[in-house]
Amino acid sequence: MPLRLSASLTLVLLAIGAVARADEAIPTRDQTGPAAMPRDVAPIAAPFEMPTPRRPEFPPRTVSIVDCGAIADRGELATRAIQQAIDQVAAAGGGTALVPAGRWQTGRIVLRSRVNLHLAAGAVLEFSGRIEDYLPPVFTRYEGIELMSAGGLIYARGAEGCAVTGSGKLLGPKSGPLREARPGLSDELVDPQSPVEDRVFDGRQGRHYFRPYFITLVECRDVLVEGVALRRGPMWNIVPIACDGVLVRGVTIDSRGVVNGDGIDVESSRNVLVEYCSVDTGDDCYVLKAGRNADGLRTARPVENVVFRRNYAAGGIGGVTCGSETAGGIRRVHVHDCVFEGVKHAIYLKTRRPRGGGGEQLSFERIRFTAQDHAVFCDMLGAPMFVGELAERLPPRPLTPSTPYYRDVTIGGLAGSCQGEFVKVKGIPESPLTRFTVEDANVASRGLLNLTDVRQFAIRRSRIVSREPTIALNAVRGFAGEEVAVEATARPRLVKDEDETAGAAEIEWIGSTPPLDAWQSD
Repeated sequence: MPLRLSASLTLVLLAIGAVARADEAIPTRDQTGPAAMPRDVAPIAAPFEMPTPRRPEFPPRTVSIVDCGAIADRGELATRAIQQAIDQVAAAGGGTALVPAGRWQTGRIVLRSRVNLHLAAGAVLEFSGRIEDYLPPVFTRYEGIELMSAGGLIYARGAEGCAVTGSGKLLGPKSGPLREARPGLSDELVDPQSPVEDRVFDGRQGRHYFRPYFITLVECRDVLVEGVALRRGPMWNIVPIACDGVLVRGVTIDSRGVVNGDGIDVESSRNVLVEYCSVDTGDDCYVLKAGRNADGLRTARPVENVVFRRNYAAGGIGGVTCGSETAGGIRRVHVHDCVFEGVKHAIYLKTRRPRGGGGEQLSFERIRFTAQDHAVFCDMLGAPMFVGELAERLPPRPLTPSTPYYRDVTIGGLAGSCQGEFVKVKGIPESPLTRFTVEDANVASRGLLNLTDVRQFAIRRSRIVSREPTIALNAVRGFAGEEVAVEATARPRLVKDEDETAGAAEIEWIGSTPPLDAWQSD
């Protein structure tokens, strides 16, 4: 096995100094989230071409929901008056539908082109928990599968230049059927060969229904969600699906305790900027999805050209998560200058057989975090409870259109602490994670690196304080460490699966400390 060593202490000290300087540039809590948001949208700076989304402009026309008959604090639905204000503004050529201060109950609201639904300071829209207030069913996606269902508490399809803005609050239902997590996953209940118009899930006549998302934007262009606060959403919160040109900024989401209460899920959309938001959730925080299994492969809609910047997350599973719905492909994503506190994993890449598609050209820079488990986790196998024996790594399965992939991932400027591994990868043998690079990290962790089914992994100019410093390599080909300082009281261990890596794995450990011959080899 080829081995190159250079245990230059000077090089390592220089590397630690460079990491410390890089750490100073990573934002702190007060430099992220709505309180830090500037008035203007700064230009996009990403490692790919992408236009900067702009706020849509609206004519100086305003219709208040009060003018359409809504009465605050009455405990009765104002859905008809709210919808009338939106429709009236749209028919006149655009403008603002105003929700003034007060508490207003409503069912589903449908946005229109060139309409800004504006919640004034002190305005509270509280949504009903009855499924009948979100019918008739509309076209949407649920967990990456196309169907006809409730859609969203706020819903738009095919709208251009629409917005939800203001400093008011949007409250999901306190109780009722809409909040209940009914058993059954979408891919278990939907026949992928059936026409979409026949996939009706509206709760009528004994039919199943799915919990709607909070704000669902389907096939829209040039849309804005800014300033509002969302609480108690019944499921995922802000979900642009197959949209082009989306700007989400300064939004606050509180969905702690909600089953599947994701924060912002960008699904099969392009040219999306999410900035200065704050998410407190029990599930994934900032998410990228691209369709599920055979249905996602049929529609083949990628999520691409997406930037997350200056966002904050508390709790949740993944600070930023790709997948597990990857069928259409997740590509050209740039996440930078974010703070994730108390999440399970800071960066979470997931897919599984037979999701199809995958992720590529993914970059993550200047992220400060605390994680309950791994700092970086890539899981391409999933759990037996969802995919049965397909979650077993061996034997390798034949390559098919439903075989997922992850490749060309770069992580730079990661600073924080975790209770699990610094980086853990569970690839699949027929489609290993390929070309994965970590640079300028300054992390305290329990474990170090645990890699299975990986091709071309590199870590450079990084400092890791590890309580249990183990590098475990299983079916890894091409492993390089350069100017890496590992600090621990225990002797570091190098564990290799010789049956799978013998004659194939090349380990380079250049300018790093301790030198490789000081590692205990198992």
